[in-house]
Amino acid sequence: MNNKKLLALAIAAGVTAQANAAVELYNEDGTTFSADGYFNAFYVNRDDNIADVRQSRVKMGFLPNTIGFNFSKEMGDLTLGGRSSFWTSINDSLDSPTDTSIDVRQFYATVDGSFGQVLIGKDFGLYSRNNIFLDEILMGFGSPGAPGGVSFGNIRTGYAYPTPTAQITYRSPDMGGLNIAAGILDPASTAGSDAYEEAPRFESEITYNMDLSGVALTAWVNGRYQTSKSDTTDTEVNSSAVGYGLKATVSGLTLAASGFNSDGDPPVLITNQAAALPEDNADGFLVQGAYQLGSNKLVLSYGETDSDIGDFETENTSIGLFHDINSNFKLVAEYNMFEQTTKSTGAKAADADTIALGAIVLF
Repeated sequence: MNNKKLLALAIAAGVTAQANAAVELYNEDGTTFSADGYFNAFYVNRDDNIADVRQSRVKMGFLPNTIGFNFSKEMGDLTLGGRSSFWTSINDSLDSPTDTSIDVRQFYATVDGSFGQVLIGKDFGLYSRNNIFLDEILMGFGSPGAPGGVSFGNIRTGYAYPTPTAQITYRSPDMGGLNIAAGILDPASTAGSDAYEEAPRFESEITYNMDLSGVALTAWVNGRYQTSKSDTTDTEVNSSAVGYGLKATVSGLTLAASGFNSDGDPPVLITNQAAALPEDNADGFLVQGAYQLGSNKLVLSYGETDSDIGDFETENTSIGLFHDINSNFKLVAEYNMFEQTTKSTGAKAADADTIALGAIVLF
């Protein structure tokens, strides 16, 4: 990937950090309003084995700094709700001292009832959603990113990013641990700059949670499909992808594995494409183990992505220690080893070892 694409991905990367302990600001007559926030900074020491340089930075982790607002109002048998969240970089000051990047990743309304929930607005996509939301290093650092933004976590080394997109999505009520979500999303033009789409993008996710003799299990499968056409180049790109995973926890030990396969679909970040996207294959996987002992959690993580479209193979190994000072304050120590190879030439495009020491405050 060139630097421009890396920067665009860095600005866009990350997932929702809605805190369980959101601050309730108003609760009266069936109407509630609350706020939540997520703040973090890491001291990062990166050893670039290709350029043979070592660099020190103070950066964000995988999740940007975020503030969110939540609304709900009971209206008879329905509950109307909404969320807006604003994600900002702390690493843009030296590039543009008076212009801070603010990314609105969520701005939606919800209608809840006995039928389930309907969401209208902008939110993270369904494809790859649990792959990233259930990542054990979600609050860590992961693979390195661009200079001006977040790190990449395991985006491009195990899963794609569920790009926040305009959508209309239905979620079923819980059915004995089974949850189904399906929606139509604003399509991405993948057949070139003059492309058009006769139908929206379709995405869905099925999640199943159960307890099996004291083992908490979560299994999921998600996917997306769309067609993009260009009459100028007589091109039609049929994009499809599927993600899946399984996570098991017992007595503080968590084991997880997830993966994806895609055709004609960007395996890193779903965006409009300036040129026609060939219908080549990409796949990846992520395996993790974590052990929680009191206020400490040790995480081992390994992920790979192989992309014909992007002409790259990547892998990232992470070792992380997460320590809870309390429910609102966490410390993180992490060591990451990242490599990227250009498939067509076999040349190594990136080889970096990163130490990241961070602090997180959330409410």
